[in-house]
Amino acid sequence: MSGTGGGGAVNGTGERAGRERTADAAPETSSGAAPEAAADAAPEAAGGAGPKKGGAASKKGGGPAPATVTRRGPVVAALMLGMALAALDSTIIATAVPQIVGDLGGFSVFSWLFSGYLLAVTVTLPVYGKLSDTFGRKPVLVTGIAVFLAGSLLCAGAWNMASLIAFRVLQGLGGGALQGTVQTIAADLYPMKERPRIQARLSTVWATSSVAGPALGGLLAAYADWRWIFLVNLPVGAVALWLVLRHFFEDKRGFEDKRGLEDPAGRSRTVRPRIDWPGALAIFASGGLLLTALVQGGVAWPWLSLPSLLLLGASAVCAAVTVLIERRAAEPIIPGWVWRRRTISTVNLALGALGLLMVAPTVFLPTYAQAVLGLGPIAAGFVLSTMTLSWPIAAALSSHVYNRFGIRTCALLGMSAATLVLLAFPQLPYPGAAWQPALLSLALGATLGLFQLPLIIGVQSSVGYAERGTATASILFCRQVGQSVGAALFGAVANATLAGRLADAPAGLRAGLPDGLDAVSRALEHAGTLTERAADYLRRSVDVTVEHVYYGAAVAGLLALAALLFAPRRFPVHADARDTTEGTPVRKG
Repeated sequence: MSGTGGGGAVNGTGERAGRERTADAAPETSSGAAPEAAADAAPEAAGGAGPKKGGAASKKGGGPAPATVTRRGPVVAALMLGMALAALDSTIIATAVPQIVGDLGGFSVFSWLFSGYLLAVTVTLPVYGKLSDTFGRKPVLVTGIAVFLAGSLLCAGAWNMASLIAFRVLQGLGGGALQGTVQTIAADLYPMKERPRIQARLSTVWATSSVAGPALGGLLAAYADWRWIFLVNLPVGAVALWLVLRHFFEDKRGFEDKRGLEDPAGRSRTVRPRIDWPGALAIFASGGLLLTALVQGGVAWPWLSLPSLLLLGASAVCAAVTVLIERRAAEPIIPGWVWRRRTISTVNLALGALGLLMVAPTVFLPTYAQAVLGLGPIAAGFVLSTMTLSWPIAAALSSHVYNRFGIRTCALLGMSAATLVLLAFPQLPYPGAAWQPALLSLALGATLGLFQLPLIIGVQSSVGYAERGTATASILFCRQVGQSVGAALFGAVANATLAGRLADAPAGLRAGLPDGLDAVSRALEHAGTLTERAADYLRRSVDVTVEHVYYGAAVAGLLALAALLFAPRRFPVHADARDTTEGTPVRKG
């Protein structure tokens, strides 16, 4: 399938930049079509032997990236440290919540320690993506690290729960820049063939953080003080900041003319970049309202209550306003091409479904391990950690699959296998042994490693340097929103299933069962206060609840497969992605 069907690289005026290559960007075959790239992704056909006047090199997203001379070794170390900041912050605080609440109070609102951070990261991702395309990666990354460290320092000095939540939101404003920009710079530094290596390293950071974070947080809270959870970010971030400032450089001249416009005489003229602040504020408002409704619905208030309906309605209105603003903006935060190009839009939907299904193993599997299998928190964490061990290994090896069969085929194979694994979970015996869900978790990580990384690489390679930040941020944004929707949706499924089981309990057991959903976990922690039959019934109820969630996750897997069926069979490859000498030249170190 030609690159036209897959969206290809499009310049600022909506024209296909991929058709106007420089002569050395992609050697032509005898038929005049460019050969397939390493990922079995055919670029758009080059119509002629040489470059055309006003071609890709002079248009947005079409020419070489701003020249960069940098040593990859120190920069990669900085990227890994920056990713560690964002990854650890998502897990290290979980085990310290009792100590934080005991010191500051605010038990009724402590969930906003997580929700506030998630909201800030999610709604800022597209904004930082656009800013990195407009002003360069380095200033956005430096700003993100600085804001994150400032938030960490303020969190360590928080005097009550309200101040801690506010400073966590500030941390999230920096975390959004870290997550998106780190992924974008990694794609800039490495050509398509080498990209799985750096992405596997970044995945290893996430895997290590998910395992070490809860343990480190518990140790600091128990033997030092919970405030050290935030203070440990300072030396890590300081090293990352020094490495970026010392070793990562961008040629600012590459950002002076983002649109490459020409006057009637054929002379290029510079257009100063403009920031779409109204669009950014509209995105903040619509995303914040939607995620607040999803995070708090069914927890702080019922789903069909007035607060939920007002938040959802206001979010819909703000979303409509956002579309109107973005359609009229000269430099929109979320450009229309993100959804017009089939390559990017289908991957956005597929990774949104991935975020949806990831709620099952990350949120409900530890509950299953503790409530049904009777494991302690550490052992329950090990059951989940097997997924984070196999994921980066499979991601690193995925290039062998997509180089041979293509990106879409590799992702389809990975998600098909993942769906089967999700469907296998409800077939586990009751109560079963710990190695059984651990084995399934290991298999799930391997299958999702084959699914996610090729799609990210495919999208990043289908656009030019000047569009890569926006494209990367869009897929990360969709994955984050999918995770928020999944938490709300599967939380509602779990609550409905467990409530139904309690209501349908045999008459002889009802007197010994908890009165409400909030008391279930406490009852299982003190199972000695229940009769043997009541405790067994409660464990079976949790088992059935988690099974229903996994069935829902399998449906999300099918949605991801359906989205991929509309993806181009062969992802287009932009000239910037072919070699490090075209785009971001580096010297290895």
